[in-house]
Amino acid sequence: MKKLLTLGLLVAGHWAFSQTPDPKRITLVIHGGAGTITRKNLSPEKEKAYNEALEKALKTGYKILQAGGTSLDAVEATIHVMEDSPLFNAGKGAVFTHEGKNELDAAIMDGKTMKAGAVAGVTTVRNPISAARAVMEKSEHVMMVGKGADDFAKASGLDIVDPKYFWTESRWQGLQEALKEEKVQLDHTPPKDSSGRADDLIFTEGKKFGTVGCVALDQFGNLAAGTSTGGMTNKRWGRVGDAPIIGSGTYADNATCAVSATGHGEYFIRAVVAHDIAKLMEYKGWSVKKAADEVVMRKLVASGGEGGVIALDRQGNFAMPFNSEGMYRGYIKADGSLKVEIYK
Repeated sequence: MKKLLTLGLLVAGHWAFSQTPDPKRITLVIHGGAGTITRKNLSPEKEKAYNEALEKALKTGYKILQAGGTSLDAVEATIHVMEDSPLFNAGKGAVFTHEGKNELDAAIMDGKTMKAGAVAGVTTVRNPISAARAVMEKSEHVMMVGKGADDFAKASGLDIVDPKYFWTESRWQGLQEALKEEKVQLDHTPPKDSSGRADDLIFTEGKKFGTVGCVALDQFGNLAAGTSTGGMTNKRWGRVGDAPIIGSGTYADNATCAVSATGHGEYFIRAVVAHDIAKLMEYKGWSVKKAADEVVMRKLVASGGEGGVIALDRQGNFAMPFNSEGMYRGYIKADGSLKVEIYK
């Protein structure tokens, strides 16, 4: 039988596609943060823990896609796994602000409809990615912040927790060290004992830009992207990074690609990284790999920005470039083949 060709129509300012369902096209890609992540700084035990957590996240999203679920459902469920793990700076593993609080940000975007939702500075939502999706689907808005976002999440029936739920010893010690140094630390600085050696806590991999993200392609040819983070250790004054900013840390458009970023948020916001990748594909006809490499490996490097992205197009092609020493990342394809990576 001949496969039906994809038809594109410009509807309400964005491209709508009609394509027959094809389970062979499903693809899911994730990241768990980037930065100074090296074998020297990561013990074999911790490396194993990260690999297992990444594999669990990939398999969770893949199961949904394989069963005919949507890319949005897969992205949300996959990010739940990483938000619920203390290994990552999102949800349970979130870092502390200068005031000793956990303030969480997240965003999600649907490549089919171009709808998006985001939250910033939430403190009681167990899974901020679900709050972002609620904003997208249950309100007329795109972003909500602070107490209002927490109240909206509660009213939407989401899982609300005591702020103490997010407390972890390693993150708390990271804040204490940052407070001693009195400078903002990205993600954390490993606490040191009296001998100057890093304490044997769960986080000893060095400077890391903590964010988790996922991009997915379902059997209907629809893309989605999601990103979640705890932000910066010792951040002040309600600082918000790129993760919940649509077009900077999160973006999805069926006409081009889905992108989730991780890195020094200020640089990603200024460069509108995710949107820039998509528009290089749209305006110049570049592949997802060429566009992602151009932005991450050239433009960001030139401006001093450090980090990486995961990007996926509607044909299942993807890229995972990063200009830092390492990035927790992985992918799973339609046939179930899976791979996770940490180092360069």
